[in-house]
Amino acid sequence: MKCKKLFETIDGLNDEYIQFLKDVCNIESPTEYKEGVDNVGRYFIEKAKAKGWLVETQHQEISGDVVCITMNENAKGEPVCFSGHMDTVHPVGSFGNPAVTWDDEKIYAPGITDCKGGVVAGFMAMDALEKCGFTQRPVKLILQSDEENGSRNSNKTTVQYMGEKAKGCVAFLNAEPGNDKGFAIEMKGICKFKFNITGVSVHSSRCPEGASAIAEAAHKILKLEQYKDVDSITCNCGIISGGTAENTVPESCMFTADFRFSTESEKDKIMEIVKEVASTSFVEGTTCEYTLASSRYAMEKTQRNVDLFEKVKAIFEENGVEGGVEMLKNFGGADSADMTKMGIPCIDSFGVHGGLIHNPGEFMYINSLAHTAKKLASVAYCI
Repeated sequence: MKCKKLFETIDGLNDEYIQFLKDVCNIESPTEYKEGVDNVGRYFIEKAKAKGWLVETQHQEISGDVVCITMNENAKGEPVCFSGHMDTVHPVGSFGNPAVTWDDEKIYAPGITDCKGGVVAGFMAMDALEKCGFTQRPVKLILQSDEENGSRNSNKTTVQYMGEKAKGCVAFLNAEPGNDKGFAIEMKGICKFKFNITGVSVHSSRCPEGASAIAEAAHKILKLEQYKDVDSITCNCGIISGGTAENTVPESCMFTADFRFSTESEKDKIMEIVKEVASTSFVEGTTCEYTLASSRYAMEKTQRNVDLFEKVKAIFEENGVEGGVEMLKNFGGADSADMTKMGIPCIDSFGVHGGLIHNPGEFMYINSLAHTAKKLASVAYCI
């Protein structure tokens, strides 16, 4: 087994990196809170500079700054990239003060599985590789800053930077939440729409003379909510607001629709669906306008990613890495879809194992940190 010493080194680092992870998770970093995201980045930067690794950043005005850390920067081999995001969905204070708690089996913290645990495991893997004398290729850790809102605040410039730093790499391993079954080489894309409906306002006692924007929204929502094919198009209408008083026919209403899709042709179909629903008036006298609030690509299956998956599977089998190794399709969106679009060989769901993601009870299984670091390190070492 080639990685025996490497795995033993990772086991020896476990306590140190459990504390590292707790420190990182106690720095709360919702996407819109630039100071918090930047503080997470600074924590990694300080640790990387202490090891003499190359640190590069892309400054952002609204989002947090993206960070790229490289060990073996002058090595001749093709780079391997680990990646994940520093931002979370949890508002500051959601988990109490301090934000991190734990028991014998789990750590509970905002974004610990999605996906601070993954990026800490990436740093841990790099540390172990260096301690074992690995110098064959550069290893990069790219810390994304606004993944949770689809890089809307940076106008996708954070993702473009990631692609620039990953150019020419032999493997891009995205440390989004992992599982016991395998890794994702397909992921759904996302497009989010905002619908604004205008009606006619009158006193509710004369409601037949008005045109309810809320009623019109209800008809449209029911039409959109019919799309629930987990292998194809799904739609969730997650936010609605409208009206001014119980005894007034509402003149305006806004709602959002979150579509997921598997292929670009399905995205084209979604655009047709949205246009048709918006242009159809179910309540006479109402009008509707819509905007595409954000979108991200689907990660479609490519031969490049299948080939990388087969190499990873062989490495795990040779080195006795525990856990399933199946090619999976993930229904969430991720930056790995953009990397795939850029022609970069990529696998997703390489992160730690946990549960209740995007929930105030989000947790990580403690033993998965070292396990994830072993998976990442073994690919860099053997590929």
